[in-house]
Amino acid sequence: MPRLGLLLFPTSGLLLFDHSDSLDLDELIELLDSGLEKLVVPLSWAKELIAVIPAERLYLQLDVANFSAVSDVLRNGVSGVLLKTPTLDIDLISSIAKFFKGSDVYVLPTPPSITPSRTVLRELQNIGATLVIPTSQLTLQDTSSTQLNMIDAFLASISSDPTRRGHTLGLVYSSIESIKESVITGKGVYQSRGRGLWRKGETSGATQDVIRISLDCDSDCLEYRVIQHGAGFCHLDRTSCFGKASGLPALEKTLQSRLNLAPEGSYTKRLFEDPELLQAKIMEEADELCRAEEAEDCVAAGVSISDIEKSLDRKAKKITRRQGNAKPQWTSPPPSASVVPPSTGRPIPPTDSQAPIKMRTSNLSSISAAERALLLRRPVLQIPGNDSQSSPLLSNKFVKMVTAALLELTAKFDRAKLEATTVLPPYPLESMNLVTEVKEAIDVAYANIRRFHEAQTTGETLKVETMPGVVCSRFARPISRVGLYVPGGTAILPSTALMLGIPAQVAGCEEIVLATPPRSDGSISPEVMYVAHLVGATAVLKAGAYGTETVPKVDKIFGPGNQWVTAAKMLVQNDTDALAFVAADLLSQAEHGVDSQVVLTAQVADIEEEVDKQAKALSRVSILRESVSKSLIVKTSSVEEAIAFSNDYAPEHLILHLENASSHLAAVKNAGSIFVGPFTPESCGDYASGTNHTLPTNGYARQFSGVNTQSFQKHITSQEITQDGLKALGPIVATLADCEGLAAHANAVRIRLNTY
Repeated sequence: MPRLGLLLFPTSGLLLFDHSDSLDLDELIELLDSGLEKLVVPLSWAKELIAVIPAERLYLQLDVANFSAVSDVLRNGVSGVLLKTPTLDIDLISSIAKFFKGSDVYVLPTPPSITPSRTVLRELQNIGATLVIPTSQLTLQDTSSTQLNMIDAFLASISSDPTRRGHTLGLVYSSIESIKESVITGKGVYQSRGRGLWRKGETSGATQDVIRISLDCDSDCLEYRVIQHGAGFCHLDRTSCFGKASGLPALEKTLQSRLNLAPEGSYTKRLFEDPELLQAKIMEEADELCRAEEAEDCVAAGVSISDIEKSLDRKAKKITRRQGNAKPQWTSPPPSASVVPPSTGRPIPPTDSQAPIKMRTSNLSSISAAERALLLRRPVLQIPGNDSQSSPLLSNKFVKMVTAALLELTAKFDRAKLEATTVLPPYPLESMNLVTEVKEAIDVAYANIRRFHEAQTTGETLKVETMPGVVCSRFARPISRVGLYVPGGTAILPSTALMLGIPAQVAGCEEIVLATPPRSDGSISPEVMYVAHLVGATAVLKAGAYGTETVPKVDKIFGPGNQWVTAAKMLVQNDTDALAFVAADLLSQAEHGVDSQVVLTAQVADIEEEVDKQAKALSRVSILRESVSKSLIVKTSSVEEAIAFSNDYAPEHLILHLENASSHLAAVKNAGSIFVGPFTPESCGDYASGTNHTLPTNGYARQFSGVNTQSFQKHITSQEITQDGLKALGPIVATLADCEGLAAHANAVRIRLNTY
């Protein structure tokens, strides 16, 4: 890299790729494994690398003119940016630095012809950016018009705090009172010149347990030895004000992090929980050290703790990970001579090419609720990095932690202590106690909003005969369970509750769960509670999160602010004696891939022989062996029971192979597309009947529709109010605006009422 030597970075071990040639991923990973700290890569490379290389090892090289091309995903996939700019526009650089908040921001003038002043360096530092200076512009001599003294550059952004003993930089102050408080409480307490006693971490959570306080040799400086909790000591959420931890402290932090985040079943989790595996790995590492011939791998005489820490730092920088199995000589043999192959999460296909190709069969009348729930699970997609080990937040341990943590976090952030997170109807009258004027205003608003939204629902079914004898239809069904987020706490926003709750009510949603932050006393504002009563909310949450037993599950979430392909087919059959048709439909969908799953819910299910015969005659029989083994036959006692199971499963395609099949359409709640009657194979929908075959997969038919014309449309509302209309509606609007504390909204109405 010819330009690399011209740049000074505050961090060592960076490699700048100042070109856009094709990348060699293996070479880049090898560089990182060998100890390189970070890669500085162009925009075209970064889009591919963020999915492979950890963010803390990547910097983005970005021309200022291309800033708009950086997405949130790309920003979150890197830990810093090298900004190339022809001018040092502080305002523009400040905007970019805000976008990359939390990441390192370096600024490289191109061409690097401008010698920066200390003022410019200070301004950049104040906005969180660092200037990259060519060595040709640095000197150890006095600063001139063409060169900047290196010490001046280093000290440009430094500020000192005057004390009676001289100057201190980046240290804390203590007083007799703060030292006493530390000794009494055992916590890190210091002296702030502006606020008095400073209890470290009181608001941020980064508290300290004091181990020892000692004086230096001149008795004019204290040393606090502490156990640091939270993100770290520095206000920038770093371990130290003087850089990142390294060596043994870094190893300790890494171990703590990996213990907390290790998914169930992962190598890291097993290493912490399996004493035998841990002992075997320690023996293995000790053996490697004993046999080491190179100094960097050996702890023999002459190797210091510093050398060991450097070795640990090098190993921590590796991108690739070793397999988590100890070497055989350090593991105990299993108690039994039989060997059980490890589970891969997917059925092992039979090796006998003549073995029957069979589906698994269950009878709903003889299984428990838990066993029925297992039947509704989809096969796990075999995507690298997308297994249970990469989803620690969904682990059982996490689910158990969340319920208790909700109450703790609500107390911390909402300043409200709750005994329970959920309020269920009937809602107490005292929780909806409103002044008459506000209640009447909400009633009128509710009636108007409901009237408008009711007009949007026609209830009509779209039917089109795309060719003689081929009729396609489209109709609507409500989402069963919805969650509505209403901002609250310091604000009172019944309008949001109305705007979300009324459409859900009009649509016919069976469960409406309203979530809103509580007030400091733990209650919900009476305005919001009254709206919850009007819209028929089935629960009101004061705090909520994924994975708890106390928070009702919903299929889709609506609300302002931050929001938190298996080919699944279902065929419902009764005794129509058309087993060949049914088997053919099942196999037509099972052949998509080894992760496909088909489900037959039937009163009569003597179909396995027909499935086996047809499968062995097809060209994709190897795929069918795996997909059919994942598929299900669910025996039911009635068509109604079969359709109820289908609604819970929410298939992408639903084939109704029934007598008088169209009479059962009204009972279907969840399906991507329905194929009605024995002469409507799903294949027609895939190709030419006229309906769209891009449908919600993996159970998402509970809350999403397939692609249709409205997927590509938006709806715009319009209102025109006459003078008389405003006289009637204006006071109601002004009252609601006053209730929410939005005086300008109320003024926009009253100024018109008072003018005419």
